[in-house]
Amino acid sequence: MESLPSRPPPPIAGQLLDIIRDPLWNNIALDELAVRLVDTRAFQRLRYVRQLGLAYLVYPGATHTRFEHALGAWHLAGRTLSRMVPPGDRLAGEARHVAAAALLHDIGHYPFSHALEEIGAPHHEEVAGAILTRGEIGDILRAAIAPDAPERIVALIRGVSESPLQGLISGSLDLDKIEYLKRDALMCGVPYGEIDVDRLIHSLTLVADPASGREVVGVAEKGLSALESLLFAKYQMYRNVYWHHAVRSATAMYKRLVADAIDSGAMRVSELATFSDESLIHQLEERAPSALLRGLRERRLHKRAFECPSAELPEGSAEWVASDRRLVAAAEDQVAMDLGLRPGEVLIDYPAKTQMLDLDLPVLRRNGEVRRLKGEGLEGAINLPLLSNELYRSARWLRVFAARPVRLERASVLRLATMPEADVRARVANGERLV
Repeated sequence: MESLPSRPPPPIAGQLLDIIRDPLWNNIALDELAVRLVDTRAFQRLRYVRQLGLAYLVYPGATHTRFEHALGAWHLAGRTLSRMVPPGDRLAGEARHVAAAALLHDIGHYPFSHALEEIGAPHHEEVAGAILTRGEIGDILRAAIAPDAPERIVALIRGVSESPLQGLISGSLDLDKIEYLKRDALMCGVPYGEIDVDRLIHSLTLVADPASGREVVGVAEKGLSALESLLFAKYQMYRNVYWHHAVRSATAMYKRLVADAIDSGAMRVSELATFSDESLIHQLEERAPSALLRGLRERRLHKRAFECPSAELPEGSAEWVASDRRLVAAAEDQVAMDLGLRPGEVLIDYPAKTQMLDLDLPVLRRNGEVRRLKGEGLEGAINLPLLSNELYRSARWLRVFAARPVRLERASVLRLATMPEADVRARVANGERLV
């Protein structure tokens, strides 16, 4: 863990009202606005939404929640903004919006992390819009910051704000990523999240975007080594934690049972973001009990019947697995039938997060030149964008999970994986064998 100051950084504005002890950042200082926001019903729900979803079934310590992660993001915002935006600066008003956005960025999160977004539920940033612009939180933000504060904060969270500080909330090097990588590694007990946070924060700077001329958040060239550490930490966390095979098996089971509940009418997409982890499970037990749910509850996870890294597949293969959940469910059931298993006993998984290792931000060179870190990289430095793409393909695996031991011919699964989506759809519609 990095060295910590003896006192927490000052709140972005207002008087210090409370200090929260945190296992990662030690002391987190809250001002009056933060305390009022944290005390709302919507924010308190985050206490019961695990940060890493079902990863606790593999890493028992991974029971930390979106609540403490949000407090950590607020803390990093305070540290960063106190350096980038001194008192009286022209961006002081923007800083208040950015700090609130850091605290509230996960307010619309579904139970069990990002899994439900993978079955087509609206992204949590979209869900946040209604929560922040109406009701209790909207009233607090309008009274404490500005009449248009909720809308400006939503724009920051969605990554569409015109604020020069947008990159601190949603971008290649935003505070959310720094926070969750450090916290997740600590709570999982793995050595993969070592990031030079101080160096990164002190390397963040405002520059003129070479393409648009707009003022945006960039990184000073001296911070590239720290950026490399973040990239490798992220890769290691995806490979060993977020996309661990047993975590993905549990996630695939969870996705399928929720999707089935929605398709049967037992549950509505619009109510998903109102639940905590456990309340959703209880509702599923009452409304749509299933073998998948029992297996998840008792940690009887589907086992790997096939796996192959993305790097060994032709570019663009099997993308329908990550994008069309109805086709995936139909294909899963057809494969189950081919193997003599019941519907739901075969699951196909190919996780996709297009910005998992995305790097696209301006770099302030030592000679004062600003260059955007994109495909061509920078002279005298690792080509980080190219490397990030290679790491992504290495971390991403296509897997078939089965509830019971089965024999799958590798060649037949690879044939399915490389089959055009239209052909998969046609074969499923005709009830033709897939493997």
